[in-house]
Amino acid sequence: MNPDPIAPLPDAVIARARTQSLSAMLARAAERHGERTAIICGDVTWSYAEFRREVDRLASGLRRLGIAPGDRVAILARNSHAFIALRFAIARADAVLVPINFMLNADDVRFILDHSGARVLFVDQTTAEVGLAARSEQVEHVLGIDGENVPPPAGMHSWTSLLCDDPLEPETRGGEDLLQIVYTSGTESRPKGAMLSHNSVLWEYQSCIIDCEWTRDTVALHAMPLFHCAQLDCMIGPALHVGARNVITGSPAAHNVLQLLTQHEITSFFAPPTVWISLLRAPAMASCDLSALEKGYYGASIMPVEVLRELGERLPQLRLWNLYGQTEIAPVATILFPEEHAARLGSAGRPTLHVETQIVDDAMVPVAPGEIGEIVHRSPQLLSGYWNDPQRTAEAFAGGWFHSGDLGVADAEGYITVVDRKKDMIKTGGENVASREVEEVLYQHAAISEVAVIGMPDPKWIEAVTAVIVLREGHTLDVQGVLEHCAGHLSGFKIPKQVVFAENLPRNASGKILKRELRHSLL
Repeated sequence: MNPDPIAPLPDAVIARARTQSLSAMLARAAERHGERTAIICGDVTWSYAEFRREVDRLASGLRRLGIAPGDRVAILARNSHAFIALRFAIARADAVLVPINFMLNADDVRFILDHSGARVLFVDQTTAEVGLAARSEQVEHVLGIDGENVPPPAGMHSWTSLLCDDPLEPETRGGEDLLQIVYTSGTESRPKGAMLSHNSVLWEYQSCIIDCEWTRDTVALHAMPLFHCAQLDCMIGPALHVGARNVITGSPAAHNVLQLLTQHEITSFFAPPTVWISLLRAPAMASCDLSALEKGYYGASIMPVEVLRELGERLPQLRLWNLYGQTEIAPVATILFPEEHAARLGSAGRPTLHVETQIVDDAMVPVAPGEIGEIVHRSPQLLSGYWNDPQRTAEAFAGGWFHSGDLGVADAEGYITVVDRKKDMIKTGGENVASREVEEVLYQHAAISEVAVIGMPDPKWIEAVTAVIVLREGHTLDVQGVLEHCAGHLSGFKIPKQVVFAENLPRNASGKILKRELRHSLL
């Protein structure tokens, strides 16, 4: 007699057993690294076990508040222990994180809240006024969170009021389910909501852990905004994955960063070029013991070659990684390793572990080494689309690759140099000028601290190469001096037709110079 056949398992049962999620990652980290220090922020210190308990209690509170799987929960706040706990609690509650740039005005915040359909908004003392002004009808709850040594907004229920010990139901989401909607910085146009799944982010963590050498012995300082995926998913996420120690601060000011680097014997630090430049220019730099700082990362914008050389002279033990990418790829796409810098200063490196990259022309045909084209990617790290924006999604994935919008050139070995944003290529008098090339030349001048090169409308040239320059403290320079310097290094059509001196350059909280705002201010 034949035994009864075994009924096949439903595909959903097997898929559930194979899925992964961000909060499961933290649970495994807590089991592996229990009593090791996970988070330090001001006077708050959590071990991995304590951090997981706080996350679970917050998640339970979000469930009690009525948050259902897939609901969007927004955070408009500066860095703090509360921010990172909420980040993981939202995932544990099967909800979707919407981190918001705290530098936005109420109208811009309202756009993101309305566009994402967020039901809950968390704010801190510095953002409460804007958050309340931006609140619309679908935002059912606005809660305050503690900052770094700062209490929650006066008269507002605190995030700690959510903490409860109700048993948590098992997670229902993971894998290809939506984890977060991260709105692009809007340096060129209205922000788009990049939809990133659990898988996208966790694939990216693996790339960063291996290629950026994250280990359990790393002591990392997180000073750049956690609302931005660079700090959130290149740095603190991979660091927590492997059991590293993480110091969080809400201020990237040079004096604060230098003090924390010294106090905690930080071994790993990420910042955009603007912050690295501010450290080099800070008077306190000369007296700080930064001998523990072994790994430095930069990204968000191009690091001037002259600044790289200066960092090498001031901090010879520091190994530097250049991380290039964007929100839509979670965000690291290519990496230039420390040992590659000497021969390829200014390069963005080659694709990271889980990314395939090409440089193509407008017909999606790969260009030859040395030719300029658009940088496109394939990767499991990529977004699944733009929230409620099928047209932009289709445009971004035309031809089966993700279009970065960046122009680049690769050498014979595949090392990529980012030339410019497609929209930042200046077309002057019928010739193309890459703003970066002009910026690199200007950074070689000893009097120049920062510079942005843009194209401005011009009746003769259509676009005039325009340099906006911030001088180093105590230095002087005039227009003629700028032009004479450029004449020795650039072809005539690349020399700026206009030179403007400014006290500072507009930038967003992640350190990107806002060339759109710069153009608008000069019109």
